[in-house]
Formats: sequence, C-alpha cells, structure tokens
Amino acid sequence: MSKTAVAPPPPQSGPLDVRQMVLSNATFGPADVERMMAGIAEDFSHFTTLRDATAQLEAKGDHTPAMKVRLGVCFYLLGRYDKAIHYLSHADGGAMARFYLAKAYFAQGHYDQAIENYQTAAKAGYDRDMCTLGRAEALRYRGDARAALKELDGLSGAVEQSAEYLYQRGATVAALTGKQDGGGSPDEVVRLFERAVQADPRHPGALFGLALENDRRGNDEEAMDLYQRATNRVPAHVGSLINLGILYEDRNEYDKAVQCYRRVLEVYPDHDRARLYLKDSTASSDQSYDEDAQRKQDRLAQVLNIPVTDFELSVRSRNCLQRMGITTLGDLTRVTVQQLLGSKNFGETSLVEIQEMMATKGLEIGQFAHERGPGLELGLDVSTLSPDEQALLSRPVADLNLSVRARKCMIRLNIATIGELVRKTGDELLECKNFGVTSLNEVREKLTAHGLKLRGD
Repeated sequence: MSKTAVAPPPPQSGPLDVRQMVLSNATFGPADVERMMAGIAEDFSHFTTLRDATAQLEAKGDHTPAMKVRLGVCFYLLGRYDKAIHYLSHADGGAMARFYLAKAYFAQGHYDQAIENYQTAAKAGYDRDMCTLGRAEALRYRGDARAALKELDGLSGAVEQSAEYLYQRGATVAALTGKQDGGGSPDEVVRLFERAVQADPRHPGALFGLALENDRRGNDEEAMDLYQRATNRVPAHVGSLINLGILYEDRNEYDKAVQCYRRVLEVYPDHDRARLYLKDSTASSDQSYDEDAQRKQDRLAQVLNIPVTDFELSVRSRNCLQRMGITTLGDLTRVTVQQLLGSKNFGETSLVEIQEMMATKGLEIGQFAHERGPGLELGLDVSTLSPDEQALLSRPVADLNLSVRARKCMIRLNIATIGELVRKTGDELLECKNFGVTSLNEVREKLTAHGLKLRGD
C-alpha cells in the first residue's frame, strides 16, 4: 500500500490556492499541508505565494491558538524554524502543533526535544507510525542508529511500504554499515532508497541518498537531476542544495551555484560551508573559462590517475616503482628518466618496459616533471614501511570519503591514491580552484584518522 495509507488523508482535488489556504478561517490539517507541499514541488512559484501570505497572516496580530498552528506550520515549510518553534510552542498544544514542533526542533538539531514532541503528538492523536518514523530519524541523528533501527523494527503493516519508512530504514542501514550488529551493505541502502522514490518520486531524503551515490560514482548528470528534484520540496533540503551548487560550479554555472548557497543561508545564516562556498562562487562568477580546455584537462586527469598496477609489468619494475612511491601514470609523468635509473635495481630493460606502457596512453616519462617544483621529492620512501602501511598509501583517495568539493579537487590535482595526497602540502592543495580552508581542514581530519599528515604538517 502507498504512503497515503499511513500518512494523512489524500489532499482535496482542484486548483491549488496557497494564499486562500493560509489566510482563510477554514480548517487546516495534515492533508492541507501535504497538498501544499506537493503543489510547491510541482510549481515552485507557489513558494513565493506561501511566503507572502504567511507574512500577511503574521501581520494581522491577535492570533488565536488555531492561527498560531497555521503560522507555525507555514513557517516550518518556509524553513523559518525559529519562528515555527515560537508559534507552535504557544499554539493549542494539539497533535498537529506538537508534530510540526518536533519537526522544527529536529531541523534545528534539538533531537531530544524533537523526540519528546513526537511522543506527545502520538499521544494527542497524530498518526503513530509517522511519529515513530520521526523518532527514529531523531535517534539516528543523535548518534544512536541501533535505537533507530529498533523503532523501525517495531513498525508493521502498510507503513513498511511507505516512502518515509523505506527512506528511514535505508538511512539507518547506511549509518550501521560496517558495524557488527544490524549493519547492511551499500547495495541494500541503494535498493531501499530506490523503493522509496518509487513510492514517492518527490521524497527529498531518498532523492538525496540516490544523488549522493551517483555523485560518488561520477554520474554527474544523474546526480544533478536527483539533487534538483530534491530541492523542489519544502522545507529546502540543505545537503542537496550544497551538493547541487558544487556541481553547478564544476560546470562554471556560478550564478546557479550562488542561488543554491543563498537558499541555504536564508534558513541557516551561520552555515559555514554555504557562506564560504557563496563567497567562492560569487568571486568566480565574473571569470570566464575555456570549456574545451577544461574538458581536455579533465580527460587528461582521468588518464593520469590510472594505477600502474593496471598494467602487466615485470616483478622487477613493479618493485622499483613501489619503492619510489610511484602508483599512477601521473607519478611517472612527474619523475625524470634519470631519477628512475638512479633507483636501486632499475635498469634499461625496466625503463624500456615502462616507456612502452606510457606510450599506449600517449604519455611520456617526465613530461610534467616541471610541475613538481624545486626541491620537491616525488614520493615517500616506502621501502621501510610495513605491508599494511604500504597498502594504506596505495588505497584510492576515495576511501577517505571526502566531500564532493574535496573529491573534485583531488581529480583536478591528479591525486588518485592516499600516498599521492600525503605528498602534497596544504599550500599546494589550496592552489586548486574551489579548494578552500574548509576543504583543507577536512582533508587533514581524514588523514589524521589514519595516522597520516600532509607533507610539511
């Protein structure tokens, strides 16, 4: 059975008049909220109408408890969570007021208060399954994914086929992935998100989850479409707006990126990442870039990131490259023939073998050696490292689970492995377009978790 079997009753048919819904004295219930959200997703111009009508209702003054419920819910939909909490806290104390008060507290990161109000809303008569799903989400964000899973396991019946349930279960399984008890696989998470989108093609959380998975796999077009669909719902999905803005930046569509970051800051004025990204995009919006040259650069970056282990080299050649910390074709373009020949046990036979390998990709040894800069060593001396330590440096940089912006910069800098990353200094990373202090701190934190540092730190 679909989500409507457990959510509020289906909305009424007929043209959507958001202004009338906000300003009239008619009853205002869960079905009206669902209808308003669906209408805005279909036509985002309704959002402006909602904002203006809500401001008009607030200006009336002398609000009855029922009016405060309506105001609080509308401010929640607008992403004005502080005002939503104010009005709903002073409303009629009914089921709907408590439910949306819980959602507003959750949006502000007050998870204990959200859980308390979901419980109160259920006792007051709001849909118990929806309240349980809300509690599960708050528990997961509070850091107790196993308690969240227990809440979900306690649900049965039609709710298990709803988009919200499937999304919450997928997100909870994702939080538990890799843990001994209750964990699942990434494939299971994707399947749950896909089922959620099938149940509700507009579900922002499930759309974001699928978009993020496509983003990680480099499927930018699919990711962008999913992020765009997720941002059409209200309240705005912050994660989708941030990542969509980054994808717009990669296309040099800075005006669109700026719009995404500003939408985040309208709701969260102190959002550090959005503020920094907005500053970067605004500064870049007046610059022009040669798109053809950028595409060529990106294609070259992909080739340079190919690991040398993808080729059938002799044992002698492989061992020599490993000792020098050379893991990709890009490394070989930044080392000279003389440096290779100066390595222990590396002779002319190995040199010819590697030159032929490079030629198959249209590359030459040392063609980018000038990029290394004065006094910069090519790689780490891994000959004294344990097999486990060498394996860590050989792992792809994607294993660090960096943010979208940081990952894009790794591609631009031809960094494919963790070993290549730790050979960079912080200043060298900051030279990459769109890579700022926030991304640098993120990289340092990820490396520290593995007992590693950037060169010079």
